[in-house]
Amino acid sequence: MPQIPLHYVDLRTFCYATEDEKRVEEALRTFLPEEFDIERVESEGHYGDRILVLSARVENADDVRHVLARLADLESFDRLIDELDDRVTENTELFLRLDKQAAFGGDIRLGDGITFRAKVEAYPAKKDQAVENAEDVLTRLRDEA
Repeated sequence: MPQIPLHYVDLRTFCYATEDEKRVEEALRTFLPEEFDIERVESEGHYGDRILVLSARVENADDVRHVLARLADLESFDRLIDELDDRVTENTELFLRLDKQAAFGGDIRLGDGITFRAKVEAYPAKKDQAVENAEDVLTRLRDEA
């Protein structure tokens, strides 16, 4: 894939007190290049329970390609392309929610648990242009898979 019209990709998930931190990290790493740094921030839930926020920002073009290549394994990839108008914001950001449990098992599915946010390049910075650019990159990704 020659040009990637994404400035960066942010991936984030929460590790609740009832979850195994290593498993949650492994689920997040399903999308990341090997040895990629994950930021950890501790927070507190409503009842004082510990919540660990795991996040990673992927900015290097090769690393973004890696994340996108993992998305190519998405079971409902065509549905994702059809829903781009709803998934791209006026701020030219593409949002997805990915299934954390499936990711732990190595499967890529839309669902709950991992938030995927990508800043789409768009000149001018308008939603319509961002949707077009996102559709172009995802269609190329699907066709290459």
